[in-house]
Amino acid sequence: MAGTSERRLERFINGSLGGPGCLVFASAIITIASSTASEAQVRQQRTVSLVLADRIATATIEACRVGGRSAVVAVVDRGGNLVTLQRGDDVGPHNTIAAQKKAFTALSTKTSTSVLSERAHADPTSRNLNTVDALLLLGGGLPIMFDQEDVGAVGVAGSGGSAQDEACAMKGIVAGMAAPPSSR
Repeated sequence: MAGTSERRLERFINGSLGGPGCLVFASAIITIASSTASEAQVRQQRTVSLVLADRIATATIEACRVGGRSAVVAVVDRGGNLVTLQRGDDVGPHNTIAAQKKAFTALSTKTSTSVLSERAHADPTSRNLNTVDALLLLGGGLPIMFDQEDVGAVGVAGSGGSAQDEACAMKGIVAGMAAPPSSR
């Protein structure tokens, strides 16, 4: 029986069963069927845009400036990729790396880096997070949430301490997200 089915399939492919248009039709059906099956497996995810990242970074730099401080601000997308980085005047160069790591840490752990730092100090098993090179357990990193979904994160460094860094980051996120949707 299998031999008969194989011969029919071969004749169909060669166009002798149903004419040459059947092969095109069969290909279209296979494409439609596979795309429908694939849609169920493809995830659509929101992520921070360049426009939104720039708005948040600019608002964060401004919040620090109003507080009499200068800082570095890094914004990463939901994949941990750097989207934008802004550096205020007279900020030490190590703060650029710190801001990026704080943003990545907040994104990766889905929590503020100050909370993570407190947990690491209180829980001996969490202290091992300090051994992960990409993470920085200092306050100043916050996740960016949109409709209860992580879309990126902000990291701030160099404004005069982790509490000040986090305050600037929070003000920047609030101001950036308050912008009209068309400009995000």
